[in-house]
Order: sequence, then C-alpha cells, then structure tokens
Amino acid sequence: MKMSIRSSLKKVLPPISITEQEALDAGDVWIESSIYQGKPDMQALRDVPTAKLSQDEQAFLNGPVQTLIGMIDDFELQSSNHIPDEIMDFLKVNRFFALIIPKKFGGLEFSPYANSTIVATIAAASGAIAVTVMVPNSLGPGELLMHYGTSEQQKYWLPKLSDGRDIPCFALTGPEAGSDAGSIPDAAYVSKGMWEGKEVIGLTVTWDKRYITLAPIATVLGLAFKVFDPDHLIGETLELGITCALIPKSHPGVELGNRHDPMGVRFYNGTTRGENVFIPMDFIIGGQKNIGRGWQMLVSCLGAGRGISLPAMGVASAQSALKSTSEYSFVREQFGVPIGRFEGIQDKLADIAGKTFVLEAMRVLTTEGLGLGLKPSVVTAMAKYHMTELGRDVLNSAMDVQAGKAIQRGPQNTLANAYASLPIAITVEGANILTRSLMIFGQGAMRCHPYLKEMVDLIHSEDASADAEFNKVLGKTIKFSTVNAFRSLFNAYVPFARRADSAIPEVKKYEKRLNSLSAKMAPLADFSLLVLGGDLKKAELLSARLGDIMSYSYAAMAVIRFYEQKVENRSEALPYFEYAIQWCLQQGEQALVDFVNNFPNTATRGLMRVLTNTYSSSVKGISDDLKRELSEESMKQTSIKQELTHLVKVRPGDGNHINQQAFEAKHAVMPLLKKIQKILKENPIVPALSFENIVISLQEKGLLNAEEVNLVLDYNEKRKIAVRVDEFTFDLELIDQDNKGDIEQASAA
Repeated sequence: MKMSIRSSLKKVLPPISITEQEALDAGDVWIESSIYQGKPDMQALRDVPTAKLSQDEQAFLNGPVQTLIGMIDDFELQSSNHIPDEIMDFLKVNRFFALIIPKKFGGLEFSPYANSTIVATIAAASGAIAVTVMVPNSLGPGELLMHYGTSEQQKYWLPKLSDGRDIPCFALTGPEAGSDAGSIPDAAYVSKGMWEGKEVIGLTVTWDKRYITLAPIATVLGLAFKVFDPDHLIGETLELGITCALIPKSHPGVELGNRHDPMGVRFYNGTTRGENVFIPMDFIIGGQKNIGRGWQMLVSCLGAGRGISLPAMGVASAQSALKSTSEYSFVREQFGVPIGRFEGIQDKLADIAGKTFVLEAMRVLTTEGLGLGLKPSVVTAMAKYHMTELGRDVLNSAMDVQAGKAIQRGPQNTLANAYASLPIAITVEGANILTRSLMIFGQGAMRCHPYLKEMVDLIHSEDASADAEFNKVLGKTIKFSTVNAFRSLFNAYVPFARRADSAIPEVKKYEKRLNSLSAKMAPLADFSLLVLGGDLKKAELLSARLGDIMSYSYAAMAVIRFYEQKVENRSEALPYFEYAIQWCLQQGEQALVDFVNNFPNTATRGLMRVLTNTYSSSVKGISDDLKRELSEESMKQTSIKQELTHLVKVRPGDGNHINQQAFEAKHAVMPLLKKIQKILKENPIVPALSFENIVISLQEKGLLNAEEVNLVLDYNEKRKIAVRVDEFTFDLELIDQDNKGDIEQASAA
C-alpha cells in the first residue's frame, strides 16, 4: 500500500499536547497575521478607531488617580515594610481593584486604553502601588469570574471584589512549575467530604505555590491545579486536566501570609500552601462542568491582560526617564556646556527619546486592538516582551546619563525605584526569554499562517477523508508559498515599485521599507517550516529571530499610526518619528540578516539569500546627524515632548518638580545667559569665584540690571538644587537640605 504525504508527515511530526493546543487555540488573530503573510494591512491599521478616554475615565484620572499620587511617598514606601493603610483603604473605596469589572457588579468597566493609562500613570509615581492595582485588573479571579463564573459566583464575588471587601490573588506558579505551567504538580482528587453539614462530592487539593502577588493580604485565593478521579466518582476518566477554583482564605487548611522580597519593591508577594484541603464543586470557577478547562481559561484571559499591565510599566519607566534625563541634560553643565550637547550623551538621549516614542505608540495601538473586543494573543506577547525590554533599555541609558545622581537613593531620585522594579516585569506573565524564543513566532505561525493549523490538525486526524482534505490544503499552501516567494523577489530587487498608501510624504519611504521587510520574512517562515518542520520548535534562536521580525514590523506599524493620528505638531515630532521608525526597521532587518546567516541548511540558506537579496550583513543604521537633532529636540519644551511624558504627574517638591523648575527657568533665561557669555568674552571677571560673584560684578559695572540679576540668580538656585543629590546622616536619616539648621544639627551630631 502506498504511503501518503500526510502519513509520512504524521510519523515525523510530534503530536501537539493538550496544553499546547489550548494555548494555540486561545485568543484572536489581528493585524499581525498580515505581517506574517508578507503584506502588512495598513488600511486596517488606519481604520482602527482611535482610543480616547471617556468622560468618566478622564474624571477618574483627574480625581482619584491624582489624589492617590499625591498620597504616595515612594522613597518612604521603599524604606518601609508595608503599604500604608490609608493608601490601601483609598484604593478599595475608590474601586481601583475594579477597573475591568462590569458596572452592574459595582465595577468601573473601563476600556483597555483607560486601564493602561491609569496603571502607567500610577507606575510613573510608584511601581509598588502600580503592581498592587494592576494585578486584580489583569489575569486573576475577577476576569476569570467575568468570563467563566456561574451567575451565582459572579453575583457573590464580583461586588465584593469591586469595593475591596475581598482582595484577590491567583496562584499558578510553584517551585517545580514556572514557565512550563502545564506541568504543575499541584493536584486534587475527586472525593467525598463534609460541606455545610452534608457529605458531598468535591475535591481534596494539595498545593505549594510561590511568587504570588497580593497573596500575603488576599482574602480569596484563585488556584490552578490538576484534577484526578481515581475512584471514578464523576466518570470513567482518570486524569481530568488543569482546573481553576476560588477558595476563601478563611477556608480550613488554606495557608496565606508568608512574603517574598521582590527587589525591595514593597508590593505584597508571597506563598500559599495547602495539604489535603477539601473543597466543594461549587468552588470551581464555572462549577463542575469546568473541571479540566482551567488552562484554556487562563491562556484565553492572558491574551488580553498581558498586553496592558506590564507593558504599561515599561512605558511609565521610559516616560519618567525621558522627562528627567532630558531636563537634567539641559541643566547639568560640565566644561561650561550642558552635558546634553556632548555627543556621547546625545547618543543615549536620542535613544531614550526615540524608544519612548516607540513604546507610547505600541501602548496606544495594542490597547486600541483590545478595545475592539479582541484578545490577540500574539500581539500581546509581542507587547509584553518588547515593551518591558525597551523600558529596561531606556532606563539603563538614563542611569548612564544621570550617573552619580542616578545611583544615590532618596526622594529626589527619579530613576532608582523604577530601576529596581523593571526586572520584575521581565520575569512574570511568561518569562521574557521564553516569550521571545518560543511563543511569539511559535504561536504566530500557527495562528497567522492561513493553512498551517488546518494542515497540522489533518496530519494528526484519524478521519478516513483526511488524506484527500490534506492534499487540498497542501495545494493551497504551495500556492501561498509561491506567491510569497515572488513577492519577496519583487520587493528585494525592484525597490522603486514598492507600495505605500500613506498621504504623508515622510511616511511613504518607511511604509515601503516595512512592506519589503514583511514580504521577505514570509518565504523565510515558509522554508523554515518546510525544511525544519517540528524541529523548528527546538531551534529557539531561529524562531526568536522570526518573532523579532514580526514584532518590529508591528512596532513600526504602531509608530506610523501614532505619527499619523496622534501627533499634534508633526514638524516638532519628525525627529522622534524618524528615529523610532528607523530603529524598528533596523532591528527587524538585522534579525532577518542574522536568521539567514544562521540557517542550518546550506542549500536553503542560498535560496533564502536569492529571494531576499541578503548577501551581506550590512543593515542601514541611524545617522549621527539624526541623533544630534533628536537629542537637541528632546531638551526643548514641545508638544511631542509633552505627549511622550504625559504619564508623569509632577508633585511639588519631588524630583521631577525640582528638575522641571530648573529646566523651565533655564529656558526662560537663555537669552540672558548668552548675553553674559558674550560680555565675559569682552570683559572677563578675574577671579571668577562663583556664578553669583560674576553676576554681581557685572551688575556693579552696569552691564546687567537688577531684574536680569534676579532672574539669573533664581535660575542658578534652582539649577544647584537640581544637580544635588539627597544626603543622610551617618545612620542614614534623611537630611532636609532646604533647612540649614537641620543640616548643621545633623553634622554636629
């Protein structure tokens, strides 16, 4: 009997596990599929409704969020053991834990864009408080109940979660199961036990979980575990699968309370354990019918929440870094020149500004997609990975520029607490290495390829007609791949014929470059699947690079959309846009070159080079002129600068306020400073003991009037405060440097 192509592939292609299948099936497909297929859908991108805050959302941001930020002393919080009770009470009363819960259950029912904006605004003030707010509004009991709970569970729990009577946590990760959450050892077996005075069928659960945010203060525990039915009390199947339950802290046998210390960031994070804890079937989210559906429920909900909370933290860190570093670089002078004029600093400052543009653009577009009611799991994986990593890149550059000022902790430091917090965002909701290496392209290929998932399903099918159906789909796949190959050739060798639909001249060339990058990626993905097959899953470095091409193409689409639809003054924003779009495309093109260079099959690698015109490793970089221009623009007061720092709410006396006062004062006296510089060239003051001495001497000579002297001396005082750092006594008690008596008293002590 002749073996079919399908049968041959079935022998070599590893079967997909249930948890893998559920992850692949979860979520929706959005504009990322057009990138994968080699033709980014720019029209669909431009047709996405623009995200705007509703009247209620704006009022919440202007009211409770602003009040909350005024209550936060992040330095004091990081030096304490607990979040102050007044802040926790304020969060509960003002329903910060109910941003996503429907109004009919007492929640606020805000949009994903509003959720992101609120969390990011809080994160710019305090990572600890932002995490405390984001967790109940991300993957956890609230969202699981909304989508999968019984009506009785929803009516009982959601109002209590909305007003803070109950604090939720969700426990998935354990000592033996982190990224491989499907292998959780925590288990329950179907058994009989006593509940409310009656013997009922329920579950006897044993668990050991760690890294659970809010667990130490939670009153209700969401829990994931595997269910077994050894006595066949509810059916003939032994292993029933991962299941999610909701268990009150007060339930006998539940252990909550021990804490971890995540980088000294004072949100509550800790452990939960239980041994042979009996729970009734009613504790299962959705009831007994949802036994075994837990993993499907989790990955479906993660497809939305992963694109909001942690990316928001990355954006908040970047906006804080841009604001404080650009202001500091303008005010801080060395060798008589603002440090922002030195090219070494300009390199970092431009990178901070350009990447912050990328981050805000991705935040807006991703939440706009979620606002359509979609759960695009590949897009949210891209957002989580790249936005937390970009936030870290920006913050590292800011630390380099602010240098000594950045490493001295204290209330005036605008970077230290975010610097401590960001590694936390890198590790949770899917560790970043795993997300990049396995998830983005691995899930993207199955979801975005028009025929691949159907082919794989048919390969493993036992249906009698599977061979015939497979051959039909194979024919379509071959046609699809052939079109991809010719599109790549056309874009690679006929650059003047590349398409661009933008009405804005400066966008057109980048839209063409984006279309070319995507067109080249499509046949690379096709050949990878054809040549490597199931082994591509193990070739993580190759898979990661294909994922990078998809991700940076998505980021480029976000940058184009943001520039076209969100920017008020395009002439001011042009250097930001140019750097952002060039950086995204450069990263994608570099990933493509590295992929081709490292493809293991020599013949295929040669064909890939021909199809993509990739014969060298050179990739177009960002010019020094653009870096100089953008760094200069970032030190100005412009509408685009305001848009890219809008999440940072300045409070009187805080580090941002101190920097901003000096920054604004220097801009106001720049003509005077230039006048003084010109005078000193003709009439030098010797000896020039201090700036004050110089200014007073010039006034005595009649070269400056009293008003001019007052203005420049006022600026100089603000400058001196901005460049100083916090000081402490020998026992690390903070010194109030605005009160000379305290300083003298502390020194004497």
